[in-house]
Amino acid sequence: MTTRAALPAGRLVWLAAIASGFLSGCIPIIPKGAPVPPVPPRAANAALIGTNRGPLAAGLGFRDENARAALAAFATSCPRLTRRNDTSGLTRPADWAPVCAAAAGWPQEDAAGFFTRYFETATVGRGEALVTGYYEPEIAGVRVRQPGYDVPVYALPPDLVRARPGDAPAQPDGSQPLGRYDESGRFVPYFDRTAIENGALANRGLELAWVADRAELFFLQVQGSGRLRAPDGTVMRVGYAGQNGFPYTGIGSVMRARGLIGSASGQYPGSMQGILRYIREHPAEGRALMQQNQSYVFFREATSPGTVGALGVPIAPRTTLAADPAFVPLGAPVWLQGQGGISGQNISGLWVAQDTGGAIKGPNRFDSFWGAGAEARTIAGGMRAQGQALILLPKGTLARLNGQ
Repeated sequence: MTTRAALPAGRLVWLAAIASGFLSGCIPIIPKGAPVPPVPPRAANAALIGTNRGPLAAGLGFRDENARAALAAFATSCPRLTRRNDTSGLTRPADWAPVCAAAAGWPQEDAAGFFTRYFETATVGRGEALVTGYYEPEIAGVRVRQPGYDVPVYALPPDLVRARPGDAPAQPDGSQPLGRYDESGRFVPYFDRTAIENGALANRGLELAWVADRAELFFLQVQGSGRLRAPDGTVMRVGYAGQNGFPYTGIGSVMRARGLIGSASGQYPGSMQGILRYIREHPAEGRALMQQNQSYVFFREATSPGTVGALGVPIAPRTTLAADPAFVPLGAPVWLQGQGGISGQNISGLWVAQDTGGAIKGPNRFDSFWGAGAEARTIAGGMRAQGQALILLPKGTLARLNGQ
């Protein structure tokens, strides 16, 4: 949902997909009994934690339809892939130039042959993956406030800024924190979710739209983009514009720890649907739970025909992954093997890393995009698959990294 001064643009950088921060706590999968490695510092990347050569791409068994979709998504990503700095430390823009040149004219009917010819595979660390899901929601909303539509959707406030050097401690990645300067000129944290919902931004002309359901807006913020449908059928698309600087808290993790969802609850499943049902049946407690997540997302009106990810290109259902760019080059193909979630969805196949997410941090942590509509909402809301991940890199990359 991306987009995201200092967060990427497109789908929510703060975001993750529902099950992501909600259900997993964003912790990479570690086999039972294995020693748990220390969480890498934010400065860590794939090159530092190490990669291992994977199996030959030819032996992965690419499916024709899946390979075609991945080739189209990869070709769309190439103009960005060949120009951007790869913070994973695995590739350089020049590594992608010949691959992208070939992708531009490669016949779709031999999409599998493209990936076999131009790529080698690698695991980052042990390659054990956790995959959650996200989608583009559609909720009831209008441009101008009217009865029944009383919850504001805010545009990015102009006083939300990064601290000037020296006015606040730098963050672990070296960037300056987000916040605001108060009346005395002192840099302070920005308003959190509770303050904003209690009117901290009211009457400042920041209302981009109004929606009917606070809980649905909350989940729209988690996704980072979506559609507002008015009673007359008109649709306004909104995209991620920024975030207030507070860390994301997955309320699903909070609810699970309290026994409110999942098997301990006895009646509320551990999915987006279960969370929403609890919030609606317990409105006061539900609002307090949502306010546990101090992070608050601001929107802009989106004029592009589709959802744009952090890479700055349209994302594709059942093809796009959100990944941590410190561990996967944005734009790179990824081979996943596994299944899971409430629906037991099979996520095996080729995907392309075209997006990021605030809860999608660390090696082999992915968020899969499922599009819009009821089916996408169901799959994404219950997605939590474990499996294996292979990063597809241009042939010769691993030899260069190993100094061969």
